[in-house]
This record gives sequence, C-alpha cells and structure tokens, in this order.
Amino acid sequence: MIDLPSPARLRLKDLAVAGLGGLRGRPLRAVLSALGIAIGVAAMVGLVGVSTVSKAELLAQIDKLGTNMLSVSAGTSLTGEPSTLPATAEGMVARIPGVTGVSAVGLINDATVRRTDRVDIATTNGLTVQASRVDLLSALGGTVRSGAFLNDATSRYPAVVLGSTASRRLGIDHAGGHVYIAGRWFLVVGIATEVPLAAEINRSALIGWEYARALGFDGHATTLYERSTDETVTSVWTALPSTVNPEHPGEVSVSRPSDSLTAEAQAEATLDALLFGLGGIALLAGGVGIANIMVIAVLERRQEIGLRRSLGATRGQIRLQFLTESVTLSALGGVVGVLLGVAVSWTFALIKGWPLALPLIAIGGGALAAVVMGAVAGIYPARRAALLTPTEALGS
Repeated sequence: MIDLPSPARLRLKDLAVAGLGGLRGRPLRAVLSALGIAIGVAAMVGLVGVSTVSKAELLAQIDKLGTNMLSVSAGTSLTGEPSTLPATAEGMVARIPGVTGVSAVGLINDATVRRTDRVDIATTNGLTVQASRVDLLSALGGTVRSGAFLNDATSRYPAVVLGSTASRRLGIDHAGGHVYIAGRWFLVVGIATEVPLAAEINRSALIGWEYARALGFDGHATTLYERSTDETVTSVWTALPSTVNPEHPGEVSVSRPSDSLTAEAQAEATLDALLFGLGGIALLAGGVGIANIMVIAVLERRQEIGLRRSLGATRGQIRLQFLTESVTLSALGGVVGVLLGVAVSWTFALIKGWPLALPLIAIGGGALAAVVMGAVAGIYPARRAALLTPTEALGS
C-alpha cells in the first residue's frame, strides 16, 4: 500500500495571499460588493451617532441648567374651577429652608400681542402676554440676545421683552421696534434666547409687573419658578403646596421642568434600538449582495479550484480560502462604513454646535456585525467550492 504525502498546512500568510487573490483580480467587483456593507454600517453608526450627540447635548443642558428648579402653578378647585395662587405666595416660598431664589409671571387673560394694530385681534399666533418680575431670567438661567431684560425702571412703562418663539412669529429680530398689546403700543426693549426649562416663556410677551396693573392684571402670579440647593430639592417639593396655599394645598401643582429634558434623553436612548434595526436591515441587504458575488466567483473560478485541489489543497483549505475572501470583503466595507458613520455624526454635531460624542456601541457593533455578516454570507459559496472534485472542476 502506497502512503500518500500529507497535504501541506496552510499558513496564515498563504491563506491571506489565496483569500485576497480573488479581490485583487476583480477590484471593481470587490469595491461594489463592500459598498453594500459599508452603506449598512454607515447607516447604523450614523443614525445612532446623531442620536448619541443629541443625547449628549440634552445631558449637557441638564448639567448646565441644573435639576434644582421647581415650578409652581395653580391647579383646579374641587368644583373644577381654575384656582389662583395667593398674592403672598412668593414671599412664603422664599422663606422655605433651602430656597435660594424665587420669581414669578402672571398671565394677563384678555391681552394679546400683535405686530400692528391692523392685525385681527383674534390672530394670536399662540402667543400670550404675561406680567414678569425683573429677576425672572436669572431664576430660569436665561439670557437676552438683543437689548436688555426688564428692570425697576422699564417695568413701570409700556416696555416688553419678547420670548424667542414670540419674536420669531412676530417677525422682530432686534430690540427697538414696537408691538401692539391691549390697545397700546409697547417698545421692545429686549428679545430673550430660548429658555429650555420654560417653554411657555418662549411664547410670551413679558411686560413689567407694575405696568401690567394698568391692563387689568390682578397681581396674582400664575406660575412661580423656584431655585433651591441640590440637597433640599425633595424637601422643598414636599413643602411647596402647603406653603403656597395653606388652605387648599391640593389646588397647587408642582413640577420639575428638567424632568422633561431627562425624559427626552431617555427616549433618545430607547430610539437607539430602532436605529440599530434600521441599520441592520441595510447591512443584511449588503450581506446578500456579498453572498451573491461569492457564488458567482465560485462559478468563475472552478478551474482555479480544480488546479489547487489537484496540487494537494484539501476541501477545508478551499473552504477557508473563500471564507477569508468573504470576511475580508465585509470587514473592509465595515471599516469604511464606520468611518462614514462617524464623519456624519461628527459633522452633524459641529453644525449644531453640540458635544462630539462617539457612539462606541454602534461602532463596535457595526464592525462586529460586518464581520459576522461576511462569515455567514460566505458559508454557502465556500462549502460549494469545497465540494468540487478536481476532475469536476477542471473538466468544466
């Protein structure tokens, strides 16, 4: 009995040469095949990256604005009628241990703000007119982008500060113009920047507390904004209803505006799973494309397979060669896709002026998914190539 020589072991260097030979021979096909994977990974990393920088911006806003502000508003009575906050509410809140500041606004129900007196009084554009304390913006952590906020002098005259949304809807970009409120012309002395913790202020025209009385304002605050130390937020929250309205504490509503930003950040995190799924669908389409290209490659390279088999290559080595080619194609697409996705998310962050945050989970998951997809896509073509006998392959 003749002992046949054992097949040579396939070294890693030889495997790389054999596996990458097909890619070098057909570079355009390789690029187009890897492009499908690159698009899928780029979609996954880019979508999750945009979500990541958006979430980072929300968290940065929360850190900047703090979670120690509470808002107090009047609820409804037991009979369902709207209630009001007592005139002494601000002073009482300021006496609560831990409170560092309190300010207020009061809604002027029958007043509307219009660009001119020729605009129909029913056209409100969703804007409200509110009496404001002079320290309101400092309590909210807001600023003005044009002009100045109300002070002890201007609050006694027909002067108004427009919220960011109000200025946009009225078409007024700078201080110095005039608006028509409750049958009187008001000088726009300031335009506030957007206040994330008080969306109602963005939609308001703010006038002085003292001058508002001339428009029928009763002096009762509609909403109080209170700041306390971080350690006393919970205790202040508990004490606010009974302090603001001792007779009817159940008619007082207390909330923490920063909770809405926190909830939005959590929603962004939940959305990541959906974005992963959308990117995964695109990645799957790319994997199908690679599987199709590899099947065609096996058919075109039957003689090469037959020659290698006749020279001693085992079925396992042929299988490994085509698997290497498939995984390499997919991995290259994955690398390109990760770079494109990161570039998209960083460009978005730079345009918006948001923090540059890397979606590490998406980067790692996208790269790993690309390799796994390449391995799965190459299993059938590699198996098909390995099952070819030398005579069958060379005879075709």
